[in-house]
Amino acid sequence: MSELNTIALKIISSGKGILATDESTGTMKKRLESVNVESTENNRLKFRHTLFSSDSMKSCIGGVILYDETIKQEFNSNKIPSIISKTGAVPGIKVDTGAKVLANSTEEKITEGLDGLRERLKVYYSLGARFAKWRGVYIIGNNYPSQIAVTSNAHSLARYAALVQESGMVPIVEPEVLMEGNHSAEICLKKTSEVIKKCYEELILQKVDLTGTILKPNMILPGSSSNQKISTEEIAELTIKCLKESVPSEVPGIAFLSGGQTEIEATKNLNSINKINKLNFIMTYSYGRALQQSALKYWSNNLDDIEGTQKIFNHRANMCSLASKGKWSEQVEKN
Repeated sequence: MSELNTIALKIISSGKGILATDESTGTMKKRLESVNVESTENNRLKFRHTLFSSDSMKSCIGGVILYDETIKQEFNSNKIPSIISKTGAVPGIKVDTGAKVLANSTEEKITEGLDGLRERLKVYYSLGARFAKWRGVYIIGNNYPSQIAVTSNAHSLARYAALVQESGMVPIVEPEVLMEGNHSAEICLKKTSEVIKKCYEELILQKVDLTGTILKPNMILPGSSSNQKISTEEIAELTIKCLKESVPSEVPGIAFLSGGQTEIEATKNLNSINKINKLNFIMTYSYGRALQQSALKYWSNNLDDIEGTQKIFNHRANMCSLASKGKWSEQVEKN
């Protein structure tokens, strides 16, 4: 199992984080159409390869989460996992099959994909994946997340993690408490703590080696339709409080999801967390839109301007890397 710990540390150490490019074909279609680019297989591959061949891959990206389509693709006769590995980053794969309506709590979701997972993991390992991702989603409301949602998703995440470790890969455990709602940051703290604690109860029950895992949680924020305004320092303090009380010390690191934050918000809040982080966890990023959005907008103006697109992406990745060390500032951002 020490090999899994080595892989986990390679992904999140030295100011590196995770580039999440595991958008499903449907989600990628929405992203591309939002910038007036047709969502063909070639365009999806072209944009992603532009990121994977950027200079910042070597210094800022420790792991890349791929989608089923992408991990099987080639660019100029080079397999995508091989292209990623040559930069020093670790190829990973999203293995859940999506969130579906939860029986007996129809406002909530349960993530599916356990059926046939052992066999799929063998295929992904043979394709070059060395870590995997599974996302559980939870809503906050008067009666939510319900005990059914908290327990069911924690159990699924734990069974997934056990199978991933059995296959020789590192599981990313992603329990995402969604930003949608008018709840306060304090309520987010309470609900997120409940969710994470239950996940670790189940992970321990399933005999998952926590030293060979990475947690991918949300930061503690007010709901997106809340009137509450809190500072980035308060967000950092609440987030660290949550992790201190909920995450076992054996876990090597935490890679935050951006969860609807803008690129600057996600960078600034991560920086604040690292400026006051006195926990033993590595605190870094596992961002999708918060790493890609500006690059995607730029690229949409000229799909052949690879160099210009990479320049935009490199800047964002460098800013996130600085934030993972608590060394980002608004001045550095402008430069």
